Amino acid sequence: MLLAANWKMNKTPTEARAFVREYLVALPRDVKTPTVILPPFPALTVLAEELEDVPPEKVSFGAQNLHNEVKGAFTGEVSASMLKDCGCRWATVGHSERRRIFGEQNEFLNKKLRAALSQNLTPIYCIGETLEEREAGKLEEILVTQLTEGFEGLSSASVERTVIAYEPVWAIGTGKTATPEQAQEAHAFVRRTLADKLQVNARKMEILYGGSVTPENAYSLLSQKDIDGALVGGASLKVDSLLSLLAASDRVLQEKK
Repeated sequence: MLLAANWKMNKTPTEARAFVREYLVALPRDVKTPTVILPPFPALTVLAEELEDVPPEKVSFGAQNLHNEVKGAFTGEVSASMLKDCGCRWATVGHSERRRIFGEQNEFLNKKLRAALSQNLTPIYCIGETLEEREAGKLEEILVTQLTEGFEGLSSASVERTVIAYEPVWAIGTGKTATPEQAQEAHAFVRRTLADKLQVNARKMEILYGGSVTPENAYSLLSQKDIDGALVGGASLKVDSLLSLLAASDRVLQEKK
């Protein structure tokens, strides 16, 4: 189980430091679910300082994005090696907002996955359909394409090192959430596709759900067989809310033993 907090373009470095300090004080000593915080780039070094002595199985941090090139004339971009040097362990690739707002396509995201893996960053590869695609019956087609093109040419070992985040685009920041049954159905399909199309050990891979996850619906979503955690946006911006999500995850872990 994994809880990834995607802060998007929220929190200054000062606010990030205050949040992490408060979160660590309140974090249960026996917590079982790891938290991954994904702050804006300017806050990465702050998190590196604050989490220096914290076991990564409790709290770690990563980046919301990266560029595929090692270095060069790419104004405004950040490379995987820069993130690694900041202390990052994770890098998000292909978030729906990167796909939709910035036009990132599967072929480009494949290069980003390779860049992250080359620096031993664990990618969180985001996939998901729009409302129009779901209503047109294209859910499975979209997911297969995003997985096969995103992982094109990568070894089974590299694919298995990646965390998948299924995020129905129509449920992100809208207040709408896929029902637990809808989410489970999509996650099960993703796992079958990983096994059948990519020939990997899909059971050992973590598949997160992202899309208006809240303390109220987290337990019912995380209880589903093929949901291994959550990629959380708005509900991760407040300490109390993130702690509630963590409690729901730990409860599920205890029950699944």
